[in-house]
Amino acid sequence: MSYKLEQRVFSDPLQDAQRARERLLLEGEVPSGFLRAQIEASWQRSLKAGVRFQDPLITSQPPMADLFELKENHQTLLSMAAPEMDHLSKQFNRDKGMVILANEKATILSVLGDKRSLNNAGSYALDPGICWSEETHGTNALGTAVVDGKPVMINGTEHFLDGVTCFSCTSTPIKGVNGQLLGVLDLTTEANTQHIQGNMSAVQLAARSIENRLFISHFQEQAIIAFHSRTEYLRSAWQGLIAIDMEGKILALNEQACQLLKKSREQLQHQPIEAITGQSPTVLLNQLLRNNGVTLQLRNIVLHCELLHFPRQLTGFTSRREPLSRGTEKAKRSSDHPTIQKIGAEHPRLAKALRMALKGINHDLPVLLNGETGTGKEVVARALHNQSRRCDKPFVAVNCAAIPEGLIESELFGYREGAFTGSRKGGMVGRFQQANNGTLFLDEIGDMPLALQARLLRVLQERKVAPLGGGEEVDLDIALICATHRDIKTLVKDNAFREDLYYRLNGVGVQLPALRVRSDLEALLSDLLTRVGASGVRIHEEVLDMFRQYSWPGNIRQLEMVLKAAVAFLDEGEKEITIDHLTDDFIDELSANSHSGRAGTIKVTELELIRNTLDQCEGNVSATAAALGISRATIYRKLREYDA
Repeated sequence: MSYKLEQRVFSDPLQDAQRARERLLLEGEVPSGFLRAQIEASWQRSLKAGVRFQDPLITSQPPMADLFELKENHQTLLSMAAPEMDHLSKQFNRDKGMVILANEKATILSVLGDKRSLNNAGSYALDPGICWSEETHGTNALGTAVVDGKPVMINGTEHFLDGVTCFSCTSTPIKGVNGQLLGVLDLTTEANTQHIQGNMSAVQLAARSIENRLFISHFQEQAIIAFHSRTEYLRSAWQGLIAIDMEGKILALNEQACQLLKKSREQLQHQPIEAITGQSPTVLLNQLLRNNGVTLQLRNIVLHCELLHFPRQLTGFTSRREPLSRGTEKAKRSSDHPTIQKIGAEHPRLAKALRMALKGINHDLPVLLNGETGTGKEVVARALHNQSRRCDKPFVAVNCAAIPEGLIESELFGYREGAFTGSRKGGMVGRFQQANNGTLFLDEIGDMPLALQARLLRVLQERKVAPLGGGEEVDLDIALICATHRDIKTLVKDNAFREDLYYRLNGVGVQLPALRVRSDLEALLSDLLTRVGASGVRIHEEVLDMFRQYSWPGNIRQLEMVLKAAVAFLDEGEKEITIDHLTDDFIDELSANSHSGRAGTIKVTELELIRNTLDQCEGNVSATAAALGISRATIYRKLREYDA
């Protein structure tokens, strides 16, 4: 039976997709004109592969050895993607968003987010090791992005299998230094038509950041030049990157570089840098080394350039009178991260705690950072490391909540060859040994499994570590910084965290303030705009007022992501962020926040006033009481009452 397609336009793409499903069930063919071209082509491939709407989700997991090998083979991608996945997961936590990383075959490597809203089949189908190719699951964001090699949005009934039509998925490919497909980053939320475009913007921004991190990591032995036609986009996810060798030949470019130069990778790769810049590599690199950056006038474009990375073995490029010294390298690396003085500039109490933490870490005392999600715990940890006596030694960060429980022990302690089936030839050096003589940062320590806490305690007591599978113990000399957003004292009372380990970790405790109680919002905005490559951009007063009234549940991490998205939406020549540059979903949150009264209750306002005054008085309760015109006893009573 066949039907002639009626000449009409449906306003709801989900209705269009539902009608297409009905037609396919009746006719056995994908109808033309109901679906977007990318989705229609994918449905055609799914049907040809023998997939049917009612097919069950594939949930069979590979053996543990195969899963371990899968993660080992993609360890670089996993580590480079971890920060951006964490950002996205926290940003879309309220929407029950799940952030998924898959490899180049659409096989899941990692999942962050709350899967409790899924049925059992759906939950298992999103476990690492499950392949989501179009051939197995039909049209889906992971598999379709792999086939098309470009970003894709699939909403509700645009999916092929009935079992996933309740989701809205946005995926974008992650490409390597030569443009090859390495994997796919995906954000999955409940099906909707309102915010999916904003989801895509966030996912693409994260994917570009991952690609840039991979690019820089790959060319550690070469010079890397960053550039853009607009200065505010330098040091952002949208900057162009070029890696050159000792002869000034272009080894690789990222996708943004090709777009900015309006040439393909094939046209530019292996050409001398002089062919692009009109300057010899010696002249160009000397200019970049002596200055913060240079501006090049090309035939049809102006490029603002800076030297992003410069290894010591390339010092032959520099003039003899101005060699690149180790001190210059160290200063350049340190300038990428704020100092503890800058972090605590507007908070006397925090500044004092950070000074004590720095002294503690220099005397081998462990530091425990406590604060809500997104308050900048890793930024603080890096600042402490960069200013410590171990600053020229490794800084190794591990997110204890992001590593599967079955793998975290081998991740931390390493293993010997043959320690278990599927172990890598030659074994693996654990994070403790990688950090030897430097600093180990254990983030989300409160989520570490109890069984592993006992071994961690033993390692910290004995200052020795032995890889899994036996072998000689290795002496450890590390500075330890841990961080958590959880109340470890409560975990101890609930027998979810070892009391002896808590006291071993809590040498110097630092409480990081939530963004909603900070008094330095404008200074923080300025720093973050510089960090995302938009130092010359202003924020309209109306937006500033909205920011001041918002409760910022995601704290600094959420604010940084909001600014990144707003900067990405600026048009050529625009220098001010207005409400038009904020995503729709964030504006909805601002509106909901203003009606909830969450940040405006008398209780919260009074508590914030007391805490801010305590900060200004460097924790002196008597001075705080005098400044507020109340007694010391009243301050203690209110703090106990509000913290209860």
